[in-house]
Amino acid sequence: MELANLVAFTTDLKNEDDDKDVSHMIHIIDTEHPWDVYSINSGHAEVISCLEWDQSGSRLLSADGDGQIKCWSMSDHLVNSWESVLCSSLDGDPIVALSWLHNGVKLALHVEMSGSTNFGEKFSRVKFSPSLTLFGGKPMEGWMAVTVSGLVTVSLLKPGGALLTASESLCRLRGRVALADIAFTGGGNIVVAATDGSSSSPVQFYKVVVSVVSEKCRIDTELLPSLFLRCTTDPLRREKYPAVTHLKFLTRENSEQVLLCASHQSGSIVECWSLRKEGLPVNNIFQHRSPVVGEKQPTILKWRILTTTNDLERVSAVALPKLPISISNTDLKVASDTKFCPGLGLALAFHDGSIQILHRLSLHTMGVFYGSSSSSSGQRPGDESTIKRQRTGGPALHFKALQFSWTSLALAGVDNHGKLHMLRVSPSMGQVLEMNTTLRHLLFLLEYCMVTGYDWWDVLLHVQPTMVHNLVEKLHEEYMRQNQALQQVLATRILAVKASLCKLSTATAARACDFHAKLLLIAISSTLKSLLRPHVLNTPDKSPGDRLTEICAKNTDTDIDKVMINLKTEEFVLDGPPLQSLQQLIQWVGDFVLYLLANLPNQGSMVRPGFGFMRDGASLGMLREMLVMIRIWGLLKPGCLPTFTATSDNQDSMQLLFRLLTKLWLCSRDDGPPQDADESLIDECCLLPSQLLVPSMDWLPVNDGVIVKLQGKHPLRLQFGKASSLPGAGSTAPLEVFTRSPGSQKMDNLRCVHMGVCPTEESKACTRCGCVTMLRSPNKKRHETVGTALDQKLSVWRPVEEDPSNTHLNTSLT
Repeated sequence: MELANLVAFTTDLKNEDDDKDVSHMIHIIDTEHPWDVYSINSGHAEVISCLEWDQSGSRLLSADGDGQIKCWSMSDHLVNSWESVLCSSLDGDPIVALSWLHNGVKLALHVEMSGSTNFGEKFSRVKFSPSLTLFGGKPMEGWMAVTVSGLVTVSLLKPGGALLTASESLCRLRGRVALADIAFTGGGNIVVAATDGSSSSPVQFYKVVVSVVSEKCRIDTELLPSLFLRCTTDPLRREKYPAVTHLKFLTRENSEQVLLCASHQSGSIVECWSLRKEGLPVNNIFQHRSPVVGEKQPTILKWRILTTTNDLERVSAVALPKLPISISNTDLKVASDTKFCPGLGLALAFHDGSIQILHRLSLHTMGVFYGSSSSSSGQRPGDESTIKRQRTGGPALHFKALQFSWTSLALAGVDNHGKLHMLRVSPSMGQVLEMNTTLRHLLFLLEYCMVTGYDWWDVLLHVQPTMVHNLVEKLHEEYMRQNQALQQVLATRILAVKASLCKLSTATAARACDFHAKLLLIAISSTLKSLLRPHVLNTPDKSPGDRLTEICAKNTDTDIDKVMINLKTEEFVLDGPPLQSLQQLIQWVGDFVLYLLANLPNQGSMVRPGFGFMRDGASLGMLREMLVMIRIWGLLKPGCLPTFTATSDNQDSMQLLFRLLTKLWLCSRDDGPPQDADESLIDECCLLPSQLLVPSMDWLPVNDGVIVKLQGKHPLRLQFGKASSLPGAGSTAPLEVFTRSPGSQKMDNLRCVHMGVCPTEESKACTRCGCVTMLRSPNKKRHETVGTALDQKLSVWRPVEEDPSNTHLNTSLT
C-alpha cells in the first residue's frame, strides 16, 4: 500500500439541548476525493490536543486534555473504516507532545546526484538505529508522549498485541510544560525539548532512553544543555515577546536544530538554534604542562543561534518540511543553482491570513501566499502595496494548523472557520525555469516516491498535460538503467506511477488503460504460477514457473501442443475446485489475447487501448506462457477453459490464438530489434473477427478525483458531501472505451467477474486508479491471491456509493 496523502483534523460538536454534551470528532479525508469526509466520534472526554500519523498512513494517534491516548487503525485498507484498537491513559494530565517511536529507516535525498543513473546514489540509506529493537534487530513499535506536568510516557506494542506502558519524570524537579517536541538520534535515543511557555525561562532538552527489562518498559532520562531565547537578551526586546508560542525540531531525525517562536498580541519573532560541539577552555595553570600523546582538548555541547527573523506578524501555525533532503554544502549549492526548493523551506502562517515560506537554515523569505480572499495572491513578496492592503483589510481568516505533504509540494491547512485548504507549492518557489529543468525536478521527486513508496499525489499537482509524455518516457529510461533486482522490486510501482501520469492528459488516457491492464496481467500470472508445484519432494534449482518461462522463451514453435511436450505436465496437476474457481481469471486472459490480436490491424491509432502491448515482448511472452498453462489445465478439467463464440464447430480457438500470438511475440522479442508485423499476420488478424466473436474489454473508468481538475491556476472551491462536477482542465469528449451507458453491466475489475446492472454486493473503489471490486469475496477463499497481488499497487480504498453525513464542513482547494 502506498503511503497515502491522508488529512486528519478535529472538531467539537455541541448538543443543542445540553451544552456540556460535546462530541470530539476526528475527520479523515483522502486528498484525491476531499469531498468524502469520514468522521469518527473519538470518545475523548476532553479536547483533542494532538494527532499523529504513522509512516504508512494506516494508523493514527489521538491525545486529549485528560491524558488519554488512542491508537486508531484502518480496517481492510478502507479509508472510511477506522477502529480504536489500543489506548493508554494518564488521568488528568493533558498531552502536549506525541510521536511514534522511530523504526530506524532514514533516507537522504541528494540533489547533487540528481543526474546519476543509480537510484542508490540519489537516495541513500542513512545509518540510523530504531528507538527500541526486538530480538534480531527488528524495530519495536510504540508511541511516546509528554504531559503538561513534565511526565514522559511510553507505550510499546508487543508482537502478541499486548501493550507495555511506563511513565517517568523528565527531571527530578518537575515543572509545567506548555510546549514540547520530540526528535530522534542516530544512536536510538530520544530527545525532548520543553518550555513552560515563558520566553524568560530556559528551553530545556532531555535525553530519553527506552528499554525493556524483565518484560517491563523502562525509561531513563538525562538533562541536556538548555538555551535562552536571543530576544530575551536584547534590552529592546526583553519585554516585547513574553510568550513562547511554537517549539519545533527542524526535522524528526535531527535533534540538533530547533525552531523557536516568541510572540505578543500583534507580532512574533522566530529563531533557529543549532547544537554544536565546542572546545572547553583550559585554565592557564594547566596550559604550561607538557601535553600527553593522544590527549584531546575537552569538548562541551552548546546551543548556538543560527539566525533570527525581523519582527513579524503574529504567527498562528508552523509547518516543517518532510522531504529528507541532504543539507551538505555541495547539495545546498546544487539546489541553489538549479532552483530546487522542495524540502528547504518551512511555512509560517500569520494571523493576517498570509503564509510565508522561509529557508530552513537562513530564514530568508522564499515565497509568500496572501490568502484566497485576496485578489493579490499572485503578487510577489516585495509588493509593499499588496501587504498594506492586506493589513488594512484585516481578513478574519487565518490558519490554525498547517502541514506539508510528503514531498513538500503541497500545504494542507485548517483555518479558524473550520475550512480545509490545500495550497500548491511550486518546486522552484515561483522562479522561472526552463522546461527541461522543471521536468528534471519533477522526475527526481517521482523517482523518490517510487523508491520509498510514498504517495506521489502532490507531485501530480505540478504536472501539466504537455509534460506527461516526456515524464513517462524519462521515468522509463531511468528505470531501465537500474539493476535487474531493483527493477523487479519496482515493476508494479512504476506502472502505477505511469498510469496516474497518463490520466492527466486526454492524449495519453489510452496508455493508462494499458498500464492498468499490465498490472492485472502481472497479478494473474503470479497467481497462476504460484499454483504450480514440483513433482518430486526435493526442491529443484528452478521453480516450475521459472522453468515454464525458460522453455517458452526458447521454444518459438507456433503449435501449442508441441510446446507442451517439453514440459513436465505432472507439475501442472491441480485439484478440480481450485481450477474451476480461477475460470474468471482464465477467461480474462483469453479475451484479452483475442482483443489484442483483433486490434493489431489498427495499431497505427495511438488512442486505442492495447496499443502499448503490440511491441511489449515481455507482456506478450507472459500471455503466451499462460495460454500453455491453460491448455494443460483444460486437459484435466475442460470446464476451466475460456469460452469463445466461434463461427465453426471444429475451430480450435486456443490453437489459433497461440499461433497468432507467437508470431506477434517473435516480432517484438527483447533479444532482437523490434520488427513490424508482417502482412500475412495482419491479414490473419483481419479475418479473426469473422472466426471468433471479439469481446469488448471493460477498461477502468476515467479518474473521478480532484487531481485532473486542478491543472489550471484558478482556485477550486468544494463542499464536503458534494462531489465535484467540474470537468478536468482541457478535457474533451471521453474516449468510447470509457463511456458507460446507464444500463451497462458493472464489472469487478479485480476478480474479473460481472456484478450485474444493479449489484447487490457492497463495493469499494481504489482512491487512485478507480478500480472497483466487491467488498467481500463471494467465496471465502476465491481469488484472494490475486487480490493481495494487486493491493501492492493500490492505495487506500473508498466506498463506491456512500453519502457522507458531514455536509456542514467546507473546503477550499487552490
